Amino acid sequence: MLDWEKYRQELSSRVTELGRLSPATLEGVRTLGGAGQKSGRLDAKTRELIALAVAVTTRCDGCIASHTSEAAKVGATRE
Repeated sequence: MLDWEKYRQELSSRVTELGRLSPATLEGVRTLGGAGQKSGRLDAKTRELIALAVAVTTRCDGCIASHTSEAAKVGATRE
């Protein structure tokens, strides 16, 4: 079985590497992620749960690991 926390940490280090190689790419991703926050229409938990649902439907393990962790940080629970 996959160790999701270890996988998320490895992914994070690779994203950091991408940021060094192509800072504009990483900045673009951050801009997209921050756009929803600025609108104020959805709270952080709802945004993360939507992102997690998309990650599951696209079967992106890295996205699932990242958004699960972020969703928990903003108050989402297993229930």
